[in-house]
Amino acid sequence: MGNGAMAKVEQARNSDSFLWILVALRVVIGWHFLYEGVVKLLEPHWTSGAYLAESRWIFAPIFHWIAQTPAALTAVDLLNAWGLTLIGLALILGVFTRAAAISGAVLLGLYYVANPPFVGLTSGMATEGNYVLIDKNLVELVALLVLTAIPTGEFIGLDRLISILRSRRPKATPKPDIAKETAEPVPSETLSPLSLQRRDLIRSLATVPVLGGFSYEVLKQRGWQSYEEKHLMAARGNVDAVTTATIKTFNFSSLKDLKGQIPHGQIGDLELSRIFLGGNLAGGWAHARDLIYASKLVKAYHTDERIFQTFQLAEQCGMNTFLTNPQLCRVINKYWRTQGGKIQFISDCAYGDDIIQGIDMSVEGGAHACYVQGGVADRFVEDGDVDKIGKAVEYIRQNGQLAGVGAHALKTVQECVRVGIKPDFWVKTLHHCNYWSANSEDQHDNIWCTDPEDVVAFMSDLEEPWIAFKILAAGAIHPEVGFKYAFESGADFICVGMYDFQVVEDANIALDVLASDLNRTRPWRA
Repeated sequence: MGNGAMAKVEQARNSDSFLWILVALRVVIGWHFLYEGVVKLLEPHWTSGAYLAESRWIFAPIFHWIAQTPAALTAVDLLNAWGLTLIGLALILGVFTRAAAISGAVLLGLYYVANPPFVGLTSGMATEGNYVLIDKNLVELVALLVLTAIPTGEFIGLDRLISILRSRRPKATPKPDIAKETAEPVPSETLSPLSLQRRDLIRSLATVPVLGGFSYEVLKQRGWQSYEEKHLMAARGNVDAVTTATIKTFNFSSLKDLKGQIPHGQIGDLELSRIFLGGNLAGGWAHARDLIYASKLVKAYHTDERIFQTFQLAEQCGMNTFLTNPQLCRVINKYWRTQGGKIQFISDCAYGDDIIQGIDMSVEGGAHACYVQGGVADRFVEDGDVDKIGKAVEYIRQNGQLAGVGAHALKTVQECVRVGIKPDFWVKTLHHCNYWSANSEDQHDNIWCTDPEDVVAFMSDLEEPWIAFKILAAGAIHPEVGFKYAFESGADFICVGMYDFQVVEDANIALDVLASDLNRTRPWRA
């Protein structure tokens, strides 16, 4: 590059327009940092655990250790949230700008190495802000490195004010020299600071209004009422949700409250957590008795992103399995592909009346094990076609999968045993009937195990592992009761439908139950 070109570059670098562009860059990055930090501080259940647990590069063991160590995770979460907030404030205000830019670059560097967009560590598909080697973290990191080299805070920001005040600090009066006592005294104006020029003050505080805009937008996004609106509601007799007891605070456990990891058992060569996720809620099958809106509500709640969050929470708790219908293969594969998740998938293979097609869909969808769904198996037995269950079990095995048999009715299990069908595992309903809507004579989607004592007695003699499901009677029984009842009754694994806000709480309940002195007569079969 010639001297002329270099001169033009230097001239552009020192121009106001160039500096204004860099100030704008600094402010928008600061806004992003501040927003991320404030949201995390305002969300009491936020944690970086799921993000750290997803790490798959060479530093993964360190990040996994942090995610699995409550004290370390708490410290990292606090540093993360407050670091983002303080860096964002500093960048917007232009104070300690170079230190803030360096700190922000370091933080983004940690995000990058935790989950870098490398081929083989991601799905290999471009996702938002992630385009193979380059992601939005790296782009913002490089931008911050540019800001470390150019002191934009001394152009527009509080750094300018600090610099001016330092330069105009009163100078110390030199010690009088005895030999020069006759010399003239130091002029008095050097002993006091000059008044700050109005232009300098405006430039120093120019970005402060951005914080006002930021506060307004965050409050508007999160919902807020003015003083007048609150008192108008009170005058109309409406309830103040903040100060009255009619709206109760909804508290739920986060990963910070997790007591440990769910222990695992073994079916064949497949390692399964003792408790795993049921798929009815994610699929929208609510079993809500006469609440006709519930299924639509559940479907509306469980977007792909919400299901992914639930999966991530479950994996953090040591729950490594999801039992569901082959119709959810799309969501599970998307989770594996885009989120790097490792949750295992057991399919009930239910797809209309064609069990073979359901098996094919499940195998192609990546199921780790398959079984004949309980309602389907019950129908085969009622129709006198128990051989269809045996053929389905063999077909599953021909496809290299562990094969199970599900049942709602005890008769289904008994008939399979009678004709010599020996699956790799059983999936049988189990719950007590001491809840108010349990009425076996007039069923309205309200009871799934009408004879629990007989079920416990018969299953106790079977050698195959037993996955118990519907153990909470679709939400009618508290987990503390249902989990203990299922494990004491001989279940090797329990399948439980959970919303994301229930995952950690259910994990802790299961850990307490499994650590207690269980009154269990059936030996563990897995």
